[in-house]
Amino acid sequence: MDEVVGPSALDRALRPLHRWVWRDPHRRARKLLRFAETEADGGRDLSRAAELTADPLLRRLYLRHAEDELRHAALFRERGGALLRGLPRAPAGFEANWLTPGERGLDDLRVDGERDESLLAFLHLSEKAAAQRFAIYRQVLAHDPDTRAVFDDVLHDEAFHMTYTQTQLARVAAGGSRARLFRARAGRLWKAYLRVAAALASVVGTLLLRIQYFVVLPPFALLARRAAKREPAGFMAARRPSPLTSQY
Repeated sequence: MDEVVGPSALDRALRPLHRWVWRDPHRRARKLLRFAETEADGGRDLSRAAELTADPLLRRLYLRHAEDELRHAALFRERGGALLRGLPRAPAGFEANWLTPGERGLDDLRVDGERDESLLAFLHLSEKAAAQRFAIYRQVLAHDPDTRAVFDDVLHDEAFHMTYTQTQLARVAAGGSRARLFRARAGRLWKAYLRVAAALASVVGTLLLRIQYFVVLPPFALLARRAAKREPAGFMAARRPSPLTSQY
């Protein structure tokens, strides 16, 4: 099958890592089930967007998009379940979700309060990124033709989603589509920065706590132990009672 959408340059550079992530059948099954949850959530969000928009054409397209997302969820769920049923039980391992995210990556879709232009810009960038990621997943799954066929099916719909969101954004934004895409892209970059900063802060915090436990606290514990050795054993003698004529 000819590729509808090709992977990004970054994903092509990370092809060995993608191949390693998808090689393990247990991790492959869990990732497909996770993709199913993401697609189902996207279908519900798009159904909500269809309720909120006042544009009849967008309403029809959002509903079509929602149906596609729910169908993708069923495809991923069915294939993930089939893989798990054919595998022995194993504990959950390293998922690498940050490296191989599903549609919309790690960004949540916010429908309420969004204008059509902003929502279309977000959807276009999301669908484009998802199509590029699914393209690289398809390439590294040559050893699993059934899972590869699922991504083949999904990629056709992703290409349509990319096209309609870009076309409708140009229509609705009335010449401001580039500015909307720039804002949406900046928002995605900001969220990515916050995720990286939070992860880095977690690593640094863990490192500082370990330094405190293994470097800073041991000297204080040693001093406390030495001070305890200088204390007399047993009970200390009670103080002599003060005479009643003294206030001390």
